[in-house]
Amino acid sequence: MAPDWDGTAGGALQRRVVEIGAPGPGEALVEPLLGAWEANIDHALTRTPIDVCSARGEESVILGNLGVVRVLTSNPVPGGPSVEPGTVCLLMPFGRLDRHGYVELVHAYDCPGTMGLLAKRSVLPLANLLPIPESTPYSIEQWATYGRYFTAWDNWRAALGCWRTQLPDADPAEHLVLGWGGGVALAELTLAARAGFRTAMTVGSDERRELVEKSGITALDRRNWPGLQVPARGATPDEVARHEESVAAFVATVRELSDGAGASILIDNIGTPLWKLSSAVLARQGVISTCGWKAGMRIPVLRGAECMARHLHVNTHVWRSHDVSTIRDVMETTEFLPPQQAIEVWDFDDVPSLAQAYNQDRVASYFALYRVND
Repeated sequence: MAPDWDGTAGGALQRRVVEIGAPGPGEALVEPLLGAWEANIDHALTRTPIDVCSARGEESVILGNLGVVRVLTSNPVPGGPSVEPGTVCLLMPFGRLDRHGYVELVHAYDCPGTMGLLAKRSVLPLANLLPIPESTPYSIEQWATYGRYFTAWDNWRAALGCWRTQLPDADPAEHLVLGWGGGVALAELTLAARAGFRTAMTVGSDERRELVEKSGITALDRRNWPGLQVPARGATPDEVARHEESVAAFVATVRELSDGAGASILIDNIGTPLWKLSSAVLARQGVISTCGWKAGMRIPVLRGAECMARHLHVNTHVWRSHDVSTIRDVMETTEFLPPQQAIEVWDFDDVPSLAQAYNQDRVASYFALYRVND
């Protein structure tokens, strides 16, 4: 990612030779195998909500903070983590942590001096490398989607815990968990279904509807409600009417799925365009849980109404460093990963095209990866 930019997501990327040097104390030289294309990369390329180059005080940044790498050489320090050459690992995106092990700055995003996986070689902190289980039955591609699943595990734990504070004796089978779509929401709804909840998720294509339904989740095809998002200022009366009709019909569908109550937990990683609808479909004592803001981070909240409805708002970011081995083992032992056929892999030379397609919502898969080395 370089400062001379043509204003497009794909145009923000430039291919160049970068001297990275040998790994310093506590670091490893790795070859990235597969990287996951994440919303934070799109945010970086479009310079919103921040310009990461300016924030880091650096002329250019090598992005890509989630993916699978192979260790080539390592330089451990006494008493510190050590990973043997040849080990295949997951990159944990920890830049700067607070005293409780939660992320304050993200590796290869807003943390200065860190480099990511959009390179043939990279130097990474040994502390950020989590080995994949030996003899795992799952493919490297499946493991490379772990960012969605680690994030979902962390957010779901917080959301479920908050919901239980108000309804400790409620039967999950009588309550609906609704997700606005995306790979994290799909993973989180998988956990909700395992916990006994009713589950539903919005989708926008036949391929995604098929995947969601095969996962045992009710698919709500948003093409049936074409006016869900709030119309832009200056919208025509017809556009406003279509929005109101779509909202009314969608709310009625959610009520039907929840015996009239609404969604007990709503997973919203979209943000601003759907906030009004999120409030409309949320049940009393409901939880709105988010770990992202793909389409907008500013939301208007009517605090009095939220208090009277006893709505709880959960906001999480990444996951706790203490939990990484636990989440990895949950993925391994409970098949908490996507099916192989749901994953789309792009060649390294095609990364600018992937960036542009993702920015324009033209990537079919929830799990888009880029291959760097074989």
